[in-house]
Amino acid sequence: MFNIRVMTQDDYDAVIDLMRSTPGISLRDADSRESTARYLQRNPGMSFVAEVDGTFCGCVMCGHDGRRGYLQHLLVLPEFRRQGVANALVERCLSSLEREGIFKCHLDVFKTNEAAARYWQGQGWQLRTDIDRYSFIRSGNANA
Repeated sequence: MFNIRVMTQDDYDAVIDLMRSTPGISLRDADSRESTARYLQRNPGMSFVAEVDGTFCGCVMCGHDGRRGYLQHLLVLPEFRRQGVANALVERCLSSLEREGIFKCHLDVFKTNEAAARYWQGQGWQLRTDIDRYSFIRSGNANA
């Protein structure tokens, strides 16, 4: 059985190791220790980790802009998939957003990550075709 708890800055190394070992996850400079600390501080109690017998098996980061919620980096190690871990992590995020009065949540999935697309569609999330996302990197660092 898995346990879910709030992610803390002390979890950073274990979460980054999970991300590195999970296909379809992209790490950027924005995933640095400092950036993650800012994100967790700005969105307290909204990001979560899942553990089995003290071993990390999944995580998700969640935040909001005051109007809409955003999920990032949902991942579950392959050997722990199809056991309800991802669903439980997402539910914790959506509940934390709801407590803040936020009822709509967005997420991004790389077009090449077919497994993630299947998961989200299977959970009832709608693929948006009416908008395009544009990004601008002020620093000039393409890995920002």
